[in-house]
Amino acid sequence: MDKLKIGFIGTGKKQKPSSKGFAMAYRHADGYALLDQCEMVTCADIVAENGKAFAESYGIRRTYLDYHEMLEKEDLDMVSICVWPHLHAQMTIDCAEAGVRAIHCEKPMASNWADSKRMAQVCEDRGVQLTFNHQRRFARPFRKAKELLLAGEIGELTRLEGEVGNIYDGGTHFIDMFGFFNFESPGEWVIGQADCRNENRAFGAIVENFGVFYWQYQNGVHALMVSGQGNLGIGAASRLIGTDGIIEVGVRGGAALRIKRPGSWEEIDCEGEGIHGAHFIGRALEDTIEALLAGREPELSARRALNTTEIIFAAYESCRRRIRIDLPLDDVSDNPLESLFNEGAYSAG
Repeated sequence: MDKLKIGFIGTGKKQKPSSKGFAMAYRHADGYALLDQCEMVTCADIVAENGKAFAESYGIRRTYLDYHEMLEKEDLDMVSICVWPHLHAQMTIDCAEAGVRAIHCEKPMASNWADSKRMAQVCEDRGVQLTFNHQRRFARPFRKAKELLLAGEIGELTRLEGEVGNIYDGGTHFIDMFGFFNFESPGEWVIGQADCRNENRAFGAIVENFGVFYWQYQNGVHALMVSGQGNLGIGAASRLIGTDGIIEVGVRGGAALRIKRPGSWEEIDCEGEGIHGAHFIGRALEDTIEALLAGREPELSARRALNTTEIIFAAYESCRRRIRIDLPLDDVSDNPLESLFNEGAYSAG
């Protein structure tokens, strides 16, 4: 079988991770390098030296300043998009229209709800596999937690709780993990409140300093997510509450995974693995490639990412309208939190 030809949009440069960059193209490339089915052949970055350095690191022969030119001249099977969220939608659509078979995009999906839906719909219409890098689905603590849940170790799942810095950027991972634990059930309604009096941005997007968000899934399971300065009250990245016990993943200052059945807590061995790690991306890409070749839904599918993203923007819409938001989120196109901030709704004065 011929190898899949892989291209990259947005290489960035290696730097200390921050809200301005994580050099995610390098982490994607490290994952592709583990897969015999893939060949990294080209990349595009608006900064010539960034593209050149990336190409030299992975033996890539051709670089471009303009990704449109790359798509026109290269016969690519798959593209990794590793730029800021406000660029995701159009780049994804351009790749789909150029005829690639698969797109692996960084998270969050897009800078607003309309673009999130649009990019997913275009790919579905064209038969393009679209995935998003919610790679924590492949971390041992989360997967072992799901195994415990499926084995009935805490009875029936009734509630999920978690803590994040904000629900849009980092929080998209952990709301996605709620979907992973809750059998991909879509949301039914969301209510929440956020504090944005101090300007706080992640990859250009306004994010809350403090938020409390509560929702119900269509299967009846409830969820609570606390963000920013208030998340000390939760104490774990993910908490699964069942009829007969509790599972916690990423305990603040403690175990990667523990379970409480009737009785005391028991720590579960995760072979030294925590809830963070760039190597999860390699596992995610392996599943993504296998799904593409087998014609099945990948773990990181756009359908699952849309469930997560709808909850995020519905939570922000609840902040705007000060009511419970019932889903589907059909009458919202923007990022409500961004709109509120730009309108001065969170002015400290």
